[in-house]
Amino acid sequence: MNSPTPASRGGVARVCRYLYRVPLLLVHLLLFLPMLLIAMLPPWGRMRVGERTFEHAAVNAWSAGLMWIFGFRLHRIGTPLPRAVLFVANHVSWVDISMLHSQRMMGFVAKQEIAGWPVVGWLAARGQTIFHQRGSTESLGGVMQEMVVRLREGKAVGVFPEGRTRGGHEVGPFHARIFQAAVETQVPIQPVALRYGVRGDAQTIVAFGPKESFFANFLRLLGEPARRAEVHFLAPIGTHDLEGRRRIAETSRARILAAMSAE
Repeated sequence: MNSPTPASRGGVARVCRYLYRVPLLLVHLLLFLPMLLIAMLPPWGRMRVGERTFEHAAVNAWSAGLMWIFGFRLHRIGTPLPRAVLFVANHVSWVDISMLHSQRMMGFVAKQEIAGWPVVGWLAARGQTIFHQRGSTESLGGVMQEMVVRLREGKAVGVFPEGRTRGGHEVGPFHARIFQAAVETQVPIQPVALRYGVRGDAQTIVAFGPKESFFANFLRLLGEPARRAEVHFLAPIGTHDLEGRRRIAETSRARILAAMSAE
């Protein structure tokens, strides 16, 4: 007998979750998304709401709302640095971008394929994403140059140094080259640990399954039970504290691993 797939488990409870979450998602996309886009326009987008601009506050709120609709109950540990900073996080799923955007506005470096994903790709483009064609040296050079420009302008940039998702089973090695922009601009690096479930027991559930498409993962997660989602902003690393990109990459990964294994 074939074992049930993750999407088929839950039976009636899963159907009930779809019945109220799908309408909420449609309202979020059809009503609140246009409001978000208006909020991003000048002059009100540049108005201040405490320490944030109105545009950034609106992006934070919209992203947090999307996470709530999908059943993620956000918990932030630590504080994201202000102004120009390179955020480096472990990579589990497309959800990571929304989780980070719920806390701090940043332009992500993401694979080019994301630009073609429904809704998320369009939002990523609007959210200052820097798209990279994997395997292309020319593309990577352009990405690095754009990262330097953003950081020198005082903006935050977010990267996933693993380069790809890994099914939620492990945190892969960090590519050191992606840290060059921070070294060149002398901005701090802040490692960020993303943990789903109680002590990270839902990493593999949130992650893409074998050969699972974005759309299939999107629909599956929309029917999943509500669960904890933690974003840990860890102790920052100054480029003057450590010598070389490799040391910075290894230290960033070590801090994320320590946070992932914490009780």
